[in-house]
Amino acid sequence: MSLLDTRVPAVLLRTDRNPFHHGTLGAVRSLGRAGVEVHVVADAAGSPVHRSRFVRRMHPPPPPGASPDEISAVLRCVAERIGRPAVLIPMDDATAIASARMREKLAPSYLLPPLPGELAERVADKAELAAVCAAADIPHPETLVPDSPAEAADAARRLGLPMVAKWSRPWLLPAGSDLRSTVLVHSAQQALELYSRTDEAGSRLLLQAYLPPGEDRDWFFHGYADRSGTLRAGGPGRKQLSWPRGAGLTAVGCWTPNPQVRALAERLTDELGYRGVLDLDFRRCGTTGRYHLLDFNPRPGAQFRLFADSAGLDVVRALHLDLTGRPLPDGAPLAGRAFVVENYAPFAALRPAPGGRELAWYARDDRVPGWAMWALWCRHVSRRLRERVGPRKAAPAPLLIPRAASPALTDNEKASN
Repeated sequence: MSLLDTRVPAVLLRTDRNPFHHGTLGAVRSLGRAGVEVHVVADAAGSPVHRSRFVRRMHPPPPPGASPDEISAVLRCVAERIGRPAVLIPMDDATAIASARMREKLAPSYLLPPLPGELAERVADKAELAAVCAAADIPHPETLVPDSPAEAADAARRLGLPMVAKWSRPWLLPAGSDLRSTVLVHSAQQALELYSRTDEAGSRLLLQAYLPPGEDRDWFFHGYADRSGTLRAGGPGRKQLSWPRGAGLTAVGCWTPNPQVRALAERLTDELGYRGVLDLDFRRCGTTGRYHLLDFNPRPGAQFRLFADSAGLDVVRALHLDLTGRPLPDGAPLAGRAFVVENYAPFAALRPAPGGRELAWYARDDRVPGWAMWALWCRHVSRRLRERVGPRKAAPAPLLIPRAASPALTDNEKASN
C-alpha cells in the first residue's frame, strides 16, 4: 500500500522548453511509482519525458514568457480535464513564481504550500538574494548592480577580474537569444557590452565577485519545508562534476553530510518563513572556508532524486504527502549515494558506485525515456557541431592547364584528377 494518497493526482508544470530537463522525468517516476496519477503540462515535442510509462497525460503548456494570467488559464483547462483537486508542482522558476502569486486563485483545484506570493519571486531574483542573505547573515559573494555604463565598467576595478555577470531574473531572458543567465566576464568592455543589453534581457545586470571552483567547493542543498517550517527530506550534496565544467548544472553529485551547509539552509528557511520545496547552491571560498549562497530556487532541483532516503522519501513525495495531510516517514539518509546525468557524464555512469547510484535517464522499470534521450542527444550534438563548424566554403575551381604543357602524371595523380 502506498504511503501517498493516490486519490490525489499531481500536475507537473514547466514552460522552459529544454527537452533534456531530467528533473521533470525524476518527478514523474517518483510519483508514478508510488501510484499517483501524473499529468505533465510541458512541451512534449521531442522530449523523452512523454515516453515514460508513468505519465498519465501530457497537456500543452503556456508559451515561454507567459503571464500569470495565461498560466492560470492553462491550469484551469487542465483542472477541468482532471476533474478533481491535484497537487501542483512547478518545475522551473517562472512557473514557481506564477503559482505562488496565484495560490488563492488556483484553489481549490490545486494544492500548493502556504508560501507568501512575493517570497518565491524575491528569493529567485538574484539581485534580491544578496539582500536576503545580508538580513539572514548568510555569506554571499560581493555583488554590484550597476545603474550606468560607467558603474558597469568600474565594477571590474572594484571586484577584480574575472568577475561573474548574472541577469537578476533569468526566467525573463528572451527565448532564442544568445544571452545566458550567468557568464564569466574577463574585461570591463565585456561588462559594458552586457550592460547595453539590459532592455533586451528584461531584468537588471548583476556583477559579482568570482569565487574560483575547486575540489570540494561546490555544494547544494535540497529540502522540503513543511507546514511547521521544519526541513524534511533532502539534504546536502557535493557537486563532483558540472556541465559546463566549473559553472553549470550538476552532472555528477554525491549525498555528503555537511552540518555547516545544513545549518545555513535551516537558518535561511527560518528567517524567511519559507514553505515548500527549495534548491540551494553554495560555493565554499578557498581562502576563508565560508560557504556562500549563490542561488535559491523555489522549486525542485533537477537532481532532487539524489536524496531518496531509506524510506523512499524525496522532496516531491514530501510535498505530496504534506499537502494531502499524510505523515512523512522518517527515513535514514543514504550518505554516499550518487546521481549521474548520463548525457553529460557518460563515463561516470559506468564506474562502480559502492554507495548506490541513480541515473537521470535510464531506469530498469522505465527504459524508453533513456533510449529516446540518447537518440535526441545524438541529434543535438550533431547539430551543434555543424553550427560550430559552419558552412564550408566552396573549393575554388581548378586551374585548367593544357595537357601538352603539363608535366607527366603518375598513376596516383591520374586517379585523383
